[in-house]
Parts: sequence; structure tokens; C-alpha cells
Amino acid sequence: MRAPGEILLVACYELGHQPLAVAWPAAVFENLGYRPAVMDVSVEPFDVERVRRATLVAISVPMHTALRVGVGVAERVRAVNPGCHISFYGLYATLNAEYLLAHAADSVIGGEAEEPLAELTRAIEAHGSATGTSMTVPGRVARPHLKRLDLPLPSRSQLPGLKSYARLERDGRHELVGYVEASRGCLHMCRHCPIPPIYAGRFFAVSAEIVLADIRQQVAVGATHVTFGDPDFLNGPTHALRLARALHAEFPSVTFDFTAKIEHLLRRRAHLRELSDLGCLFIVSAAESLSDVVLGHLAKGHARADIVAALADCRAAGLALRPTWVAFTPWTTLDDYRGMLDFVAAEALIDQTDPVQYSLRLLVPRGSLLLDSPAMRPHLGELDRELFSYRWAHPDPRMDRLQTVVAAVVADAADRGEDSALTFDRVSMLADQEAGLAPRPASPRLAPDRARPPRMTEPWFC
Repeated sequence: MRAPGEILLVACYELGHQPLAVAWPAAVFENLGYRPAVMDVSVEPFDVERVRRATLVAISVPMHTALRVGVGVAERVRAVNPGCHISFYGLYATLNAEYLLAHAADSVIGGEAEEPLAELTRAIEAHGSATGTSMTVPGRVARPHLKRLDLPLPSRSQLPGLKSYARLERDGRHELVGYVEASRGCLHMCRHCPIPPIYAGRFFAVSAEIVLADIRQQVAVGATHVTFGDPDFLNGPTHALRLARALHAEFPSVTFDFTAKIEHLLRRRAHLRELSDLGCLFIVSAAESLSDVVLGHLAKGHARADIVAALADCRAAGLALRPTWVAFTPWTTLDDYRGMLDFVAAEALIDQTDPVQYSLRLLVPRGSLLLDSPAMRPHLGELDRELFSYRWAHPDPRMDRLQTVVAAVVADAADRGEDSALTFDRVSMLADQEAGLAPRPASPRLAPDRARPPRMTEPWFC
């Protein structure tokens, strides 16, 4: 297992950034004397030779999209190297363990995966062969490992360079972006999120020294902007502010963005101006819905009025808030949907909302807290094992029809690089038509050559 490439770590998709979920295990393995290889199939071809050399292939699936890609990767791995041990790790691995073990995986790991991956490797070494080796737990599924790890500096040298990943679009330029995480897990229990079933309301801070060293190595290869990719950067506000101050002190021209809950933006509103002064360009926040009914069913911890207040606070601080939406849920009415579009226009959020957000449909994976929700049960159908989500139907057939059409429109628009304002108008027209109303006039408010707020070139979705 200590020969070069006997361990192969595979990234499938991490929102267009260099995969930290591979870089960290790679560093742990290297510190233990192993010489892992890495492969990111989201930006580079499937490498048959790397797969043939591997005794252990560990596939990272931190997202739903990554899981769907990862199953296809595992099938190709098995065809090329039938005797290797295939392990899936990440948020969506444990949630879908039954399917994975039946179709592709020899083991499944969740939570803080680096230590269990190392234990698995030692078990394979002790066994003398990957064939028949499994995790030393019942059913080959390790319980989510929820213990703070002393993580090393991520090992990025074998990964494709930052030029292969999403850029920051600012003032007509595209800039290289680094990606770090200051914490893992989350304090909150939003019912639709994949994190609570695994982390159960826990989060773990990463050493500030390691985070800053990781920023340093990415700035050294050209990053001028950094994304703090924590599920919620403000889960640990003292830690977050310390990092933002240290980043600005060392690299005053480097900007950053982060993700935080609406309720945290309101609690920490006193710090928003400082975060802007330290170089924060924008904040991503899961607004999800403007319906208090929907927000209650999702247990989001905020109301419509809070979204309005957070927008105002961010603007006053000179920050752009980029909301994300779960546009289609079983409880979202057609009037709710049209109201969301009216809100986006009235609040001048068209350029701060990726059009894919207008199409997103509530995902209900195995293990989701929504499965225990009385409000969800009347709408819930069978588990679609290949799509890794339970089917559900809206009580108003117009909403299911609209979601299908909007999804096709925004996907086509993204492929063609269409102006987000034009896409917004097309989506608005579809919603009006479905409501049996005359389409609203096309928006004259946004000129094609307008100045647009900074954004990532990879839209945010799961």
C-alpha cells in the first residue's frame, strides 16, 4: 500500500473548486508514509493507468451531483481493476450506503473521514489483499466519525491547477480563486440539508494556522480571491473574524466570500462592515423561500422579514448578498413562486441570483430529516434508488409542470451564456403563463453593458 499510486483518491465534483475533500486525505496519507495518487474527474479524464495501479480507490461524494457521478466512476473502476477495494466517503456516502454497497462499494465512510480512511488502509495492509477486505464494522458502513481531527496542510500539488476551476468574475475580468474551510459540520438542523443527518448539530473548527497556510499556498500559485466554503462561516464567529483579519493583514489585496445563515447575518450585523472592509465581496445565504409556511416546514430558523432585514444590513455594509432558493417544494404555491420573482426584481437581485436557483426542486435523500416530517408525508412517493432521492408530487400539477420547463430553460441559458436578466424574463413569462395571466413586460431595467456585482463563474447548487 506504500508504493506510489496504490491509494487513489477520486474527486467527482465540488462546486467548481479544487477539491479539498481529496486534498486533505491526501495530506493525511502522505504524513503516514503513503504515496497516494489523486484524480478529479470533474476537470480531467478518467485515467485508466492510475486506476490499474490502485489497491484502494476512495471516491469522495460530498454532494448529490458528486454521488451520481461517483457511481459511474466506481463502475468504470471495477471494470478496469476488479480486485481493488472501492470506498465511498463524504456526506452522501453514508446516506446512500445500502445502494452503494449493493452496486459498487466495498465500504462507506461518513463524517470526518480522514482517520477512518487511514484505518481502512491499515486493514487492507494487514489482510494482504484488497479482495474481501471490509471496514471492521457491521455491514461495512462506518458510523459517521464525529471527532475533531488535527488536520494537516492540504496536499494540492497533484491536483489540477486553479486555472482548471471556477473563477471570480469581477469588473469584466476572471480571477483565480482559492478554496478553504475554516470549519466542518454545522450547528443547525435544517430539515432539507444533508449535513444534520450526519453531524447531528455538531461542527468542528479547523486550526487557524492550517487555514492560513492553505490560503498562502493558493495565493502563491495565483489566487486573488478566496472562498470560505464552510457550511456556515459564522457558526464560529470569533474564529471567522480572526481568520478574516489575518487574511487581510497578510494579503490586503486578496478578497473573499463566505456562506452564512440569514439568522447569523442578523446576529452578527455589527461585524458586517468590518468584514466588508477586510475584503469580503459577497455572502451566499440559503434564503430558500419567502413563504413563512415553507420556511417553517424546512426549519430554517428565519422568516421572510429576516431576509429583508439581512439584505438591508448587507447593503448598508457594502456587501452583496447572493441568496439561494429551494424554488419548488410541496408547499410552495404558484403565487409564492411568482412572488419570489417579483421580490428578486424589486430588490435588484437579478444579477445576484444564479438563474439555476429559479429551477431547484426540493431534494429528499435517504436519511433526510424531512422523512420524519408530518408535513412531508402526504406528498412523498417511492425512493428513486438511481437518483438517490425520494420522489414527491406537488398537490398543484401546474407547479410540477413549471419546474420541468424552467429547469430546461435555465440549463439551455447557462449553456449559451445568456444574460441573467434575459433568463429571468423568460422564467417570469413561464410563471405568468402557468398562472393564466398575461406576461409582464420584459424588464427594461438592466442594460447588457451594465456593471455587475462580483460572482463565481460556477453557479451554486447541490
